[in-house]
Formats: sequence, structure tokens, C-alpha cells
Amino acid sequence: MSNNNHNHQLSGIMKWGFKKSPWVFHCSTGSCNNCDIEILDALTPQYDLERFGILLVGSPRHADILLVTGIVTVQSFPRLIHVYEQAAKPCLVVAIGACACTGGIFDGSYHQLGPVDKVIPVDVYIPGCPPRPEAIISGVVKGLAKV
Repeated sequence: MSNNNHNHQLSGIMKWGFKKSPWVFHCSTGSCNNCDIEILDALTPQYDLERFGILLVGSPRHADILLVTGIVTVQSFPRLIHVYEQAAKPCLVVAIGACACTGGIFDGSYHQLGPVDKVIPVDVYIPGCPPRPEAIISGVVKGLAKV
């Protein structure tokens, strides 16, 4: 088997594994915590996010997906960059909530740098204040379909 064919097969296996068992890391950049609560709600047995193979991990180095909530503040900016650089590539970035998508109620505040896509590239936007767990699950699953 040629080396090029071997790399192609490995790439296919990696994509399959990514879609079937993505690991997520949650990063709050300055939210009111309502979106954070909805993410945790999506992980409960009532919504059972793990049925899609999605598992919350404690380190961005193990994450395939970054769930980002809140508007990016001056204080959280270097932390978000650091987390994004640590995440395994390719990494799907999901902006959750109105603040992460557009700035929400904090848009124009003195301490904010803007929504998440002003700092790092975003693949999926899930609007709402806060978005329901069903919307979060749907957005993550649709993001996986894009891979």
C-alpha cells in the first residue's frame, strides 16, 4: 500500500471517529452564566447529549469542539486565545448564545472586544438568550455534519 493511500485511509478513520465520538470543552468568556447552565442541562440524562457520543472533557488539548459562551472581554481575550491554541486541530468552534454570536446586551460596553468571531474563527452559531438545550444539541450535531 502506498504512503499516500495510507494517509487517505487514516484521514477517513479520523473523520469517522470525530463524528461518532466528539469531545467538547466549554469556555465562558464573560457571560451571565445562563448559557453555561443550558449547556450543563444538555448534558443531563433528560437531554442525554452523550447519545451522540459527545463527552465533556476538562482540557482543551483533548477537545474536538469548543463551546464558547459570552462576549469576549478584555480580561478573557488572552485566555480564549490560549484555549483555542491548545485545542486539537481540526477543532469545531461553537458560539452559544446571543452574547457569543453578536454581543447581545453587552454590545458597546467599555470592557468588551466583541463577539467570539472577532477573536477566533467560528463554525456554528447558536443564538438565543439563553438558547434551549435542544437548540444547543441541534447546533452541535449540524456542526458535526459539516465536517
